[in-house]
Amino acid sequence: MAEKQAGEKVVATNKKAFHEYFILDRLEAGISLLGTEVKAIREGRLNLKDSYALIRNGEALLFNCHISPYSHGNRENHEPTRPRKLLLHRQEIRKLIGKTQEKGLTLTPLRVYFKRGKIKVELGVARGKKLVDKRESERRKEADREAAAAMKNRR
Repeated sequence: MAEKQAGEKVVATNKKAFHEYFILDRLEAGISLLGTEVKAIREGRLNLKDSYALIRNGEALLFNCHISPYSHGNRENHEPTRPRKLLLHRQEIRKLIGKTQEKGLTLTPLRVYFKRGKIKVELGVARGKKLVDKRESERRKEADREAAAAMKNRR
């Protein structure tokens, strides 16, 4: 994951994406939201588990991102899983179109965070892992954990 910079407050991370995919490239995008969605995100009521992004008609859209209804909202509350527009420059969208045309590459949101008061989404251009790759990643993590524990006990 990217290092947390000053002024950034991470709201949600997509841990499943790091398990399911190799992240090849990262990109920051804004997101177009309704007022109750922003308030719900400030409460931390956001889930990126099965979400993904697509480019349609020259626009980047975020699908299956679940933002729970705002607790103090009225009957005019937002729809939890509606498609949300991602705010990117035209040049960035063209670059993403080129990358997602390649076989096996997909756009997945990695984390949502506040940056200078604005909500940002970190997108990852990702390639799916096979079962063998997932096992290898798990072995590597376990070895790192054991090494860290051994170093801690050695002190």
